[in-house]
Amino acid sequence: MMKTVGTPISRRLVLGAAITAAGLALSGCGGGATPSAGGDVELNFVFWGDANRAKVTEEALRIFEEKNPGIKVKTEYQDSGPYADKLATRFAGGNPPDVLAMANRSLLEYAQRGTLADLKSLKELDLGNVPDTVLSRGEVDGKLYGLATGVTTIGMVVNKTITDQAGVTIPDDKTWSWEDYAKFATEVTQKTGGKVYGAGYDVSTETGPIMLARQRGEDFYTKDNKLGVSEETIRDWFQYSVDLRKAGGYPPAGFFEQIGGSPAQSYLAKGTVASQIIPINNYKGYNDAVEGDVVLLRIPGETSGERRGYSADPTMLWSIAAKSKHPKEAAKLLDFLTNDADGAAHTLTQRGVPVNPEVAESITSKLSEDDKKFVDLMAGIQKDDLAPAYVYPKGASVVADTLKQLATEVEFGRVTPADAAKTFLEKSNAAINK
Repeated sequence: MMKTVGTPISRRLVLGAAITAAGLALSGCGGGATPSAGGDVELNFVFWGDANRAKVTEEALRIFEEKNPGIKVKTEYQDSGPYADKLATRFAGGNPPDVLAMANRSLLEYAQRGTLADLKSLKELDLGNVPDTVLSRGEVDGKLYGLATGVTTIGMVVNKTITDQAGVTIPDDKTWSWEDYAKFATEVTQKTGGKVYGAGYDVSTETGPIMLARQRGEDFYTKDNKLGVSEETIRDWFQYSVDLRKAGGYPPAGFFEQIGGSPAQSYLAKGTVASQIIPINNYKGYNDAVEGDVVLLRIPGETSGERRGYSADPTMLWSIAAKSKHPKEAAKLLDFLTNDADGAAHTLTQRGVPVNPEVAESITSKLSEDDKKFVDLMAGIQKDDLAPAYVYPKGASVVADTLKQLATEVEFGRVTPADAAKTFLEKSNAAINK
């Protein structure tokens, strides 16, 4: 358990301290494990990410092994695309990882199958400094099956070098509406002679309509694990991109190809789009990849809607397999990933802002200016009166796939936004909790 320095920090998420506080002299979880009679315990730890994430994770794990003699950690990682299939195969084959990264949309399904351990039952895992709002995102029927690896949200990045050269003013992101963003994007395309499109966000990813639904007073997913978004909101989400494409602010159908998900592979880095919606913890990667001045902004519509669309979302969740042969050691690893400042000094904000506020404070002095900007934005957002957010229901993966498929149909004009919205609700509701 992390030692508390000075006055204990409350269980609400004090991310603002991660900006202003000096790095604290915090020690990690110590407490070596007792080796099993047959020698070292080997944990299988599986997650998704790129080579850089794997590198810093390995650096942190060497510290864990030093502090926990008798426990060795074997890691596996890969891109997020095939990760879900790999995980399903491992569980179906009766060979699940001990500790694993779990997608928000998959947690409930795995939990209801009885494949995950209740983290609250593991005394080796200290949850005392994790805010209740964060814990709630991994709770199912009063048990904790997933613990956020870190928190983040989505934001807009704009290549200011392009907009400055085009003579286009970026609107005030604290007050701009979706209409303001459309005007901005169209103006960029016009003033660059069509060489750069003003907008290049992904219509097929559910984070966009989730936020739009909240702004309209709807819960995309409800507290009782149902689909709560209206047909009108989904229709308008699709229609917005159609109208923006017609106006010239959004690229033509077929413009986007499968080029990979890293910032260096993005169209923002190519210089063919001026703005993009991203998980804000990836901001530094985009600023490094783009030859220009990339600014980080809030999503449009936050002050023109019925309520705020933002929430503090887990980038992913840590889970422990119910059939792990080493649950105590797995819990020690999860405790390290959550509460150890020495390990966090290597991983920093790779998986979002650390959920333990003390750990967040401890890494402040080590953050780049770009990472401080994203942490600062996260802190500012949480000062607002945010709408609640709930565990994704069983079948959320089908919902995400359906949105992706219909977005392509709308993009090429094979289906109208109205028909796509109707089909989306029909297929999604048929899949939810089935």
